[in-house]
Amino acid sequence: MHRVLLVLAALLILPLALLACGEEEDNGGETPSADASALPYPPEAAEPAVSPAVEGTTPGEIIEVGEGPEGVAFDPQTGLVAVGTREPGELVLVNGVSGEITERVRIPSAPRHLALAEPGGPVLVPAEDANTLVEVSLPDGETRMTEVGENPHDVAFLDDRIYVGDEFSSTLSVVEDGRLVRQVPVDVQPGGVIELDDEIGIVSVRAYTLELFSLEEDLQAQGSQNAGLGPTHVVRDDEGRLFVTDTRGDAVLVYETQPRLKFVGRLELPGSPYGIAIDRERGRVWVTLTGRNEVVELNAADVPQVLRRFPTVRQPNTLAVTPGGGRLFIASRTDGTLQLLDPGG
Repeated sequence: MHRVLLVLAALLILPLALLACGEEEDNGGETPSADASALPYPPEAAEPAVSPAVEGTTPGEIIEVGEGPEGVAFDPQTGLVAVGTREPGELVLVNGVSGEITERVRIPSAPRHLALAEPGGPVLVPAEDANTLVEVSLPDGETRMTEVGENPHDVAFLDDRIYVGDEFSSTLSVVEDGRLVRQVPVDVQPGGVIELDDEIGIVSVRAYTLELFSLEEDLQAQGSQNAGLGPTHVVRDDEGRLFVTDTRGDAVLVYETQPRLKFVGRLELPGSPYGIAIDRERGRVWVTLTGRNEVVELNAADVPQVLRRFPTVRQPNTLAVTPGGGRLFIASRTDGTLQLLDPGG
């Protein structure tokens, strides 16, 4: 009860806090949020912009995978790409080289995001409407299901445990060997989950925060930072930096995690940045702009720069990238397709 009251109080004072943080001179005076007046009241999660119709030629190979694909994960060991579809709820396994569909695995509900536990699988599927985590083995597609919190949205794997962000119960579910072993309260509506060396990071999409939880200290919260006007998802690089898409704020935010969680940079990125993936081997971050049907390549730095832009399929909500190779797999929520794009360079 005390935690709920604290969260509500934080949400009420958030606009004032954002304005106050603009007075601090750090990284050229930049702050996580450029314009606090854009915050809705009452607070609500940011959603990707509805994409316009595609204009011109879309590069790469485009294959049909099924209705409403969202959630993409690439496995470097088998070379398979996993894509979630909605009607029926399936995990579609695609050969990442040829584009051939090799397997369709029924799941109890469609995901919006996927993760790979480790090379070789399993694929971790937060089946939102079923309140279930589905582990799908590769390449055979066998499944194991575990009931978790309400509306699991994103997931991470660390030290043989799976960490699931439950959006509507505002919890982090911990799963081990197919069993729910623990649930930890987090800020309101966790939407992004990321593993670090000995911590779990959570982006809470209605509290607009980024929190860290220590595994060495029994998942005790290690503090939080403001995460912009409407954060959605997060990735990390090999140096422990976190890159957060601020979808409502049209930006990518960057945070250090050592020796403590600290905001270090902001890149304005108009177009509703939403899907995000990282090629850690090459130090490249890829972000989809659903408002423009684009994917942009950034360098992994305290203050990233846009290196290149490419047209995408319509409504590119999610994507994955091959480590070191740079091939992109971009799902079209609208068209039921998967774009296989080789940007080169």
